Amino acid sequence: MINYCENRKKIFDLLENRSIVILHSGYDQHKSADSNRKFEINKNFYYLTGINQKDVKLVLVKIEEKMLSWLFIDEIDEVMAKWVGRTLTKEEAKEISGVDEVYYNSQFDSLVSSLYQPTRHFAYEADKVYLDLEIKKIPLYNSFGLDYAKYLKKNYPSVCVKNIYQSIVEARMQKSEGEIEEIKKSIDTTKNAIYNVMKHHNELTNESIATAYHDFTLICESKPNSFENIIASGKNATILHYDSNNSDIEENSLLLMDVGCYTNWYSSDISRTFPVSGKFTEKQKQVYEIVLDTNKKCIEYAKDGVSWKDINDYAKSLLASGLKKMGLIKEDNELIKYYFHSIGHSLGLDVHDPSIYSKGLVEGMVITIEPGLYIEELGIGIRIEDNIMITKDKAIVLSKDIIKEVEDIENFMK
Repeated sequence: MINYCENRKKIFDLLENRSIVILHSGYDQHKSADSNRKFEINKNFYYLTGINQKDVKLVLVKIEEKMLSWLFIDEIDEVMAKWVGRTLTKEEAKEISGVDEVYYNSQFDSLVSSLYQPTRHFAYEADKVYLDLEIKKIPLYNSFGLDYAKYLKKNYPSVCVKNIYQSIVEARMQKSEGEIEEIKKSIDTTKNAIYNVMKHHNELTNESIATAYHDFTLICESKPNSFENIIASGKNATILHYDSNNSDIEENSLLLMDVGCYTNWYSSDISRTFPVSGKFTEKQKQVYEIVLDTNKKCIEYAKDGVSWKDINDYAKSLLASGLKKMGLIKEDNELIKYYFHSIGHSLGLDVHDPSIYSKGLVEGMVITIEPGLYIEELGIGIRIEDNIMITKDKAIVLSKDIIKEVEDIENFMK
């Protein structure tokens, strides 16, 4: 179980006196005509509440000795409930989140504005407001936080607006036991989905068939994809973010699967590569063993205090050494032709979980280790990606039960 009260306490401890935090769960995103995209919760909001519903507001109040948490939700609309389902009651929202009080959105303006301009009916006064002011380089990008900052500047110029985004990101970097358990559940489902594809390797004449077997497992286990599947054969696997997943699979090709799913918004991100024939060719095996060796040695290298630069440089040195032995390159700087991404990223509520790069690897983080080699002229693209938890002295491989040794793969597929 994830303790959302404990998550909020991390933020309360950072706040100055006479401060409030206001976060928003997000709105529906328009798709086309009169339809919307499937709603996805704002992950910073979810981290502090566990609430998965649009247009919900969280308010944290820290004034003198008081630390209060409030939610604001929509009143239940009986007509809309017949169309799209019932929203949370006050009691349900309070039970999930553990906040002190739950109000309706219609009360938000009057109740929160009384914190900026106290009346004789209200005992608290705040002069600092923290908002999630994340900026994205997307055309026409906007958010509740950015809009509300403009509102405060216009109507309450004496209030100091501050950005809480980085503080929540820093809190999210170190996972609790409950968060790790959710990630492990996602990894288990991803394992089952990859194995379902491998079991049917004799039927894989097209990438779309592999995609169908993968997605069937996720649907059966009620897990949504955490990102668009990358299921690529032959030369397609040398394209890092290939996601067409609809090409015919040539005989003796490798199939690269980079896939993941959500469990209560906590994600997995796993890559495995296997021969559709059931057996690696000698050349495929040579390249695969270089990637596998790099994967295992980087996992051994990863621990608290290691910088991202150090582990990236280490991965590149291993891959370059392997390619030089194969005779594919002569100098380390030629590696860029066959390897052009970093060794991994933070993982959690987002597949590429935001983290503070300068802090490097920190105890409690969950990250990916994903070396690869992409040799277009040989039609070989290989990536082996595991999800690991950083501890003080070593890494714990959360995805250790998903086979990756050549012998294990070939035996499994017999």
